[in-house]
Amino acid sequence: MTDYNKLDAWIDAHFDEEVQFLQQLVRVPTDTPPGNNAPHAERTAELLKDFGFEAEKHAVPEQEVKDYGLESITNLIVRRKYGSEGRTVALNAHGDVVPPGEGWTHDPYGGEIENGSLYGRAAAVSKSDFASFTFALRALEAVARPARGSVELHFTYDEEFGGILGPGWLLKNGLTKPDLMIAAGFSYEVVTAHNGCLQMEVTVHGKMAHAAIPTTGVDALQGAVQILNALYAQNTLYRQVTSKVEGITHPYLNVGRIEGGTNTNVVPGKVVFKLDRRMIPEENPVEVEATIRKVIADAAEALPGITVEIKRLLLANSMKPLPGNKPLVEAIQKHGQEIFGEPIKAMGTPLYTDVRLYGEAGIPGVIYGAGPRTVLESHAKRNDERVVLEDLRRATKVIARTLSDLLN
Repeated sequence: MTDYNKLDAWIDAHFDEEVQFLQQLVRVPTDTPPGNNAPHAERTAELLKDFGFEAEKHAVPEQEVKDYGLESITNLIVRRKYGSEGRTVALNAHGDVVPPGEGWTHDPYGGEIENGSLYGRAAAVSKSDFASFTFALRALEAVARPARGSVELHFTYDEEFGGILGPGWLLKNGLTKPDLMIAAGFSYEVVTAHNGCLQMEVTVHGKMAHAAIPTTGVDALQGAVQILNALYAQNTLYRQVTSKVEGITHPYLNVGRIEGGTNTNVVPGKVVFKLDRRMIPEENPVEVEATIRKVIADAAEALPGITVEIKRLLLANSMKPLPGNKPLVEAIQKHGQEIFGEPIKAMGTPLYTDVRLYGEAGIPGVIYGAGPRTVLESHAKRNDERVVLEDLRRATKVIARTLSDLLN
């Protein structure tokens, strides 16, 4: 029988060290794009070695990474085997993150601490769980070393682009096949399902002309506006499509980037925009994509001289609960309630993550880690991203206790 108090005490005694570890991770940028993330993996491996953890470095071939639109990816696996029998539990967190953007009041790579929170890009999502998972594993080995099973740390660097060269690459190449997995998340809920995501690039072609004689051209921007209006009208229809998964409401569509034209006095001959369509777990991705393509084609057909090209950038399936995730959910809820003093709900999230790739490989998993109640509170993908240090401490305890239960 595990003495959970001893696990908790070890984490408390080493918490300053855990915070310093996270600061070191935040101080190495992993802006994606451009996605030059191998240096962070090298630094992480160095730091892990100080704890006696040997990290396998799995570099994705350079050409494969460049064809994907990034610069470098090295994924890490730490394997800790305790016996020939028993299950293997993987803990996955991603190091890549969107660039800082504007409006910061703290250095995005400083790891500064103020009023009990640590600030920095990826401090919450998800370098905090590099720390929580590593120190939970250290506590487990120091206090309640299992006699069977094994734990793997998977620190990967392709979540922002969909995970294909992160967990997807490790799984495809047969480098890992755990029985259960926990992925980086937040402390007040255990996530068992999430949305899917379809991203597309739409190029609208017209005919460039001098603005003084616009009738000699075909305005690609006006064409794009008509197509965008048709796409945005879908959001009204999507509100009628609701999910039965708690935490997930309905599908929606967002256009996040538009570019085109050559100058103020020129009728634009080409406009390119990128859209993001979030899919609830109940939707069929093939049908969703076909519908989007039809909406675009129908709108373009009504516009003389306008043609369109549609390119799929990403199709990330939703994460659906697998039956085998019950031990994970039960252990996290039990210890989460004891540590946080409130019920930890099992629910869905409207985000999409690379955890779905483990599920598609038949590996039951959940999302749980260090962080606040909502993405909004964490400032993830916004200025002044932060993690509350007390959440980091308590989530580390929940993970350590959960690992002890799963392996013993």
